[in-house]
Amino acid sequence: MSEKLTALITCKNERTNIGPCLDSVAGIANELLVADSGSTDGTLGYLRARGDCRIIYGDYTTSGDFKNWAIPHATHPWVLILDSDERVTPRLAAEIKELLEKGPDHDGFWVGRTNHLMGHRVRYTDWARDKLVRLFRRDLGRYEGPSDHGDVVVSSGKVGVLRSPLDHYTIWSWSHYMAKFDRYTRVQAEHWHAAGRKPSWRRMLIQPPLRFLRDYVMHLGFLDGSVGIQIAWTSAFYSFMKQARLWELHNARKQSDVEGDAMAASEAKGTPPPKSAPRKAA
Repeated sequence: MSEKLTALITCKNERTNIGPCLDSVAGIANELLVADSGSTDGTLGYLRARGDCRIIYGDYTTSGDFKNWAIPHATHPWVLILDSDERVTPRLAAEIKELLEKGPDHDGFWVGRTNHLMGHRVRYTDWARDKLVRLFRRDLGRYEGPSDHGDVVVSSGKVGVLRSPLDHYTIWSWSHYMAKFDRYTRVQAEHWHAAGRKPSWRRMLIQPPLRFLRDYVMHLGFLDGSVGIQIAWTSAFYSFMKQARLWELHNARKQSDVEGDAMAASEAKGTPPPKSAPRKAA
């Protein structure tokens, strides 16, 4: 008997992404479950108008925590986790369908990802080595790890590998990515800080150039041309900012509120705060 599948898609303000994501998996999923963490851009109106998915609402802390909250809401015993910027390719859909029809011999499966930078496929760098557990039995798989990059762990340990990858449209613009970058580096630094890790100027100095060399030279990023060099520099800067934000948590001095102090002093004297001099016309 064929196993039934819930496709679980997480989103927040993904109006331009969520439709193609749902369309890519609708043909193999018995349930489309969307976990939303506060969309305000029309995503929810679009989902309600589609009428083919169930929506649940939750608060987001990290990606792993949010998905762990959402997984038990799945109706069916098998779950396929997708982010809104991912697509199930026709080859992957056919492979999953065949697997569920014959009965899986594992409790979870690794799935590769074909990443894209602003629509350009990434064939090299560390991005081309991306693989995650995304298909698993609902009651046996949970995310572990403290950051937004936690991984699914299947409690039985029986994990296989699917041949076909997901398509992942990782970055459509640098302005959009920088919001994620800020969150990723902050969450990782906060975890290190809570665990008692100390900042190190040596790591801050050495790790970023090593990360660049890893992606650009060892993982052949130079063969991806301008795409590869952007990824290599982003990876290096990401490494640097995690260390810099850990240093910030340990060593940053509190900014004095000069304007606030001046206003408080003026109020204590009963005089209005000084006004800025008007600009002279050019």
